[in-house]
Amino acid sequence: MNLDEIHDGVETRKPTKRLGRGIGSGQGKTAGRGHKGDYAHNGAHESLTAMGGQMALFRRIGKRGFNNKFALRIGAVNLRDIEEVFSDGDQVNAETLRERDLARYRYDILKILGTGELTKKVTITAHRFSASARAKIEKAGATIVELATAAPVVKNKTGHRLKAIDKAKAGGKKK
Repeated sequence: MNLDEIHDGVETRKPTKRLGRGIGSGQGKTAGRGHKGDYAHNGAHESLTAMGGQMALFRRIGKRGFNNKFALRIGAVNLRDIEEVFSDGDQVNAETLRERDLARYRYDILKILGTGELTKKVTITAHRFSASARAKIEKAGATIVELATAAPVVKNKTGHRLKAIDKAKAGGKKK
């Protein structure tokens, strides 16, 4: 066999079936669709989810849970990691954390968590601080610089509903 003979006899395009060309064609009369019924007629189609009598895949898989595509991604760093990596007088912010491999992933908000102890006097700049982290940082004599973030959304309490609730608490009419 030679290289130029490799593709001999291999058909890349299969000729289309010529349906409905008379009984002698082998695909005449019903043209492979059988007799009568839904799929014998033009325009009939099976749904994409149908599995031929078996329970459809989308019906077998659980539907619990929700992924909010608008939710902010929070990058979390513990005090014990800051204690290990940084020394007295250092600046702890998004850039220095990224340089020292503590927060390399993508996030929208940087939050400092209170796991571990802090003994060094560092300046920590972040969007959020947990209550325990805030207390431990202040106890160590370190400085907190809080970056501004958007106000959190109060679920199911917006505009006119808040006013109605305030009126009800004040003893006014309920709506």
